[in-house]
Amino acid sequence: MTAILVSEVGTRDGLQSIQSVMPIEAKKAWIQAEAEAGVREIEVGSFVPPALLPQLADTAQVVAFAKTIPGLNVVTLVPNAMGAARAVEAGVHGMSIPFSMSETHSIKNVRKDHRAMIAEIRIIAEMAEAVGIHFAVGLSTAFGCTIEGHVPEDQVVRLAEAAVEAGAQELSLSDTTGYADPAQVKRLTRKVQAAVGKQYLTTLHLHNTRGLGLANVLAGLEEGITTFDASLGGIGGCPFAPGASGNIVTEDLVFMLQAMGLDTGIDLERLLKVREIVAAALPGEELYGFTPDAGLPLDFAQRKSA
Repeated sequence: MTAILVSEVGTRDGLQSIQSVMPIEAKKAWIQAEAEAGVREIEVGSFVPPALLPQLADTAQVVAFAKTIPGLNVVTLVPNAMGAARAVEAGVHGMSIPFSMSETHSIKNVRKDHRAMIAEIRIIAEMAEAVGIHFAVGLSTAFGCTIEGHVPEDQVVRLAEAAVEAGAQELSLSDTTGYADPAQVKRLTRKVQAAVGKQYLTTLHLHNTRGLGLANVLAGLEEGITTFDASLGGIGGCPFAPGASGNIVTEDLVFMLQAMGLDTGIDLERLLKVREIVAAALPGEELYGFTPDAGLPLDFAQRKSA
């Protein structure tokens, strides 16, 4: 049975996109419950200036808690070298930086053009290597930008090569705006993997803004992608890309993968109960996707083990 890593990003990508500030005890309960359900990797926060994203101001404390959970890979997002230094100090297992393929979005998101971002990636790569922290680069807006529109695929390939040359240990293609379609996912994945090697591009970060999230997962699976980011209840998006809402739903993703006979290591029934923790901590926020009341198909266990 093929093993697929479902990486939970709701505690970062989800929370950064809503106005509510989740209490740290609720964040801890969320992370603990997901880990107990079998989730092996969680992006628990981001080391951005608290004034910009007060929702994530407690990331260092959340990291300290998450590191006490056996077997959990604790990762965070960092916007620059300063954030990376804070991540190193916190002792994260892994960190990633968003590198927007749209230069306009890059400037609005992290205030750096492509040249400056490549230099920043090189600095962070050296920091990560010195302490043995896994360092990934997320190729944001790889499938299109709500500001610039079309992003040339050759530009994505060129910048992916530059990121690897600068020291990235892993790349992910990110559908920040929810523009991707399955044919585009397959085509761009092939092009980037051909340029940098399949060992570097192993992850897709997909949104379901226009309803194609799970179809795009299938396209990625067919190209050998083994890691998919998802957000519990589908909360999240990018606050610096207009209209970019709707991560793929962790519960829906796990259900689909397991129904196909792919191994995620996650107990779906326990995962569904985590929705109650998030709903209670974020009253008024809508959770999308899987309806727990519907239950699982009667033959789900048999199909999962087939």
